[in-house]
Amino acid sequence: MRDHVPSDLESYLPRFAGYRSPEEVTALLTRLTGKTVDESVTVFPPFYSEFGKNLTLGREVFINLGCRFQDTGGITIGDGTLIGHGSTLTTLDHGIDPDRRADMIPAPVVIGRKVWLGAAVTVVPGVTIGDGAIVGAGAVVTKDVPANAIVAGVPAKLIRMTGFDATLGRPSVTELG
Repeated sequence: MRDHVPSDLESYLPRFAGYRSPEEVTALLTRLTGKTVDESVTVFPPFYSEFGKNLTLGREVFINLGCRFQDTGGITIGDGTLIGHGSTLTTLDHGIDPDRRADMIPAPVVIGRKVWLGAAVTVVPGVTIGDGAIVGAGAVVTKDVPANAIVAGVPAKLIRMTGFDATLGRPSVTELG
């Protein structure tokens, strides 16, 4: 069996596993968003986007496999952010009035710089997650998250502050005492 696998695995993968080189992924993201996507952005497919043109990715963003972005209301992801596999970012809500339930109400999702979303996080429309925040795996984020906060749960609640200032890249002055 081993004799049938080429020594150049990259040439083998496109035919059987849908492999795309980093350069191809960047080109596809640029086409999807209609904006230049920095070559430092990494996305592990599969990746799903409802529209694409309302998605803005910063530099050095990492999006793990199986993420779903409903970007009609706008999604902005800041530099250095990590998004865990299977996460969902939604930007459309429905009307509360039963007679208007089919109405779509857009609201943007804004994720700051150096944020870490754990695996299978859901972020609902209108939420802003501040720089340096950490969102625990499986959390459902229904309210804004302050910068440098750690949140987790359903719905996500503040666990504690990280002790770091994402703008400084080191422990905050208040944490040093």
